[in-house]
Amino acid sequence: MTVEVIQPHGFCAGVTGALKKALALPGGACCLHELVHNELVVASLERRGMRFVKRLDEVPKGATVLFSAHGVAPSVRNEAVRRGLSIVDATCPFVARVHSAARSFAAKGLPVVVIGKPNHAEVQGIVGEIEDAGGMAYVYPSLPDAKRIGVVSQTTMNADDVAETVAALRGKFEVETLADVCGATRERQSAVKSFKGDALLVLGSASSSNTRRLCEVAPCRTFRAATMEEVRSLDFSGVEKLGVTSGASTPEDFFAEAIQFIKEKGNKA
Repeated sequence: MTVEVIQPHGFCAGVTGALKKALALPGGACCLHELVHNELVVASLERRGMRFVKRLDEVPKGATVLFSAHGVAPSVRNEAVRRGLSIVDATCPFVARVHSAARSFAAKGLPVVVIGKPNHAEVQGIVGEIEDAGGMAYVYPSLPDAKRIGVVSQTTMNADDVAETVAALRGKFEVETLADVCGATRERQSAVKSFKGDALLVLGSASSSNTRRLCEVAPCRTFRAATMEEVRSLDFSGVEKLGVTSGASTPEDFFAEAIQFIKEKGNKA
């Protein structure tokens, strides 16, 4: 079996920036939700003393709270200020750009349609921005009774699906849009689509949206693994050419260890 490392893969700029901010904090700092959706990253930060919380009321008064790369709603930020917390914001710049566009559409009086998963932290933050700006938010396929709408999207969706959804909305509404996946997401999906082989291994967490999208766009049989234990359990019997990529929140040291294991296993077969 031959193994092809697909480029680009792994950490995007937003994740790298968020992790840099997290590593600069002292032990005992809290992170609201997971910094990124990857259990290896979370476990590594926990070993350094970071606490992960689901609600701000779990953060001790006066402590430091880190907002994840997915961003938060203004109401969450305001609550942190009211509670006297020290805020460190690790929101991905591309997510912040979506927040700005969503607020702009709302300020114009446009109902705003958000393409994304309703329960995803990023979508909840976008919806919060729209509502804080006095607008009405609709998470697709929920749609307003209106002639003209603004449209934004979660940055880690399937790029083709987002484009198709926007095209469908243009058939029903006059649309102003900044509905697009981030550049890193698009590049990684394009690289996977171009892979010429009979199987693909995507390294990353099942909770990671961009990792799941890589599995979706693959033109061949697909495996996914989040830990070395899962990698060791995979059966590549019959695979002649395996492509290996990783989600935007997957650590490179895990990627390298997985590649080494797969190649050594292949040599022994």
